[in-house]
Amino acid sequence: MALSDIAAGVEVTTHQRDRGVAAVDETDAPLPERLAPVADDLPCSAATAATVVEAYAAGKSVGDAGRAAGVAPVMAAKTLHLVGEQVSPVGPQGREIIADWLAGDLSRSDAIALADVTEQEFALAVYIETHEPLPAARDAVEGALTTEERDPLGETMSDVGELL
Repeated sequence: MALSDIAAGVEVTTHQRDRGVAAVDETDAPLPERLAPVADDLPCSAATAATVVEAYAAGKSVGDAGRAAGVAPVMAAKTLHLVGEQVSPVGPQGREIIADWLAGDLSRSDAIALADVTEQEFALAVYIETHEPLPAARDAVEGALTTEERDPLGETMSDVGELL
């Protein structure tokens, strides 16, 4: 095959067709509606999950977000994990200990002692290690969990207008 055979049918144009930008913005839809397609995979209803996400995004703790939605803190933590938030009660070493327990290399009591967690924290950490976040849920809450970064000392500083 020669170069002329490969280039056969290739044409050069003097202008490029503007096809625009393909974009789908569903962030105007209410959060419960955006979570509805993954509701069966969440530990609570889409409306409850939306309340948890909104409360958490507003700065509430995981437990307070759960209470705002009327669910147990552990259910709120599971929900936040499935939408892509980092809520594991253990660090990297704890994750290795849980992996060893899941592989059958450690007893449950040894794993809990080595990870230095409570029974509830251990159960949540095991759930997190055995359940991947849901990409569709992560996409649904995109924008809802991002908050503007503020200067933590901003309220203590004077504004230019206050100096005049």
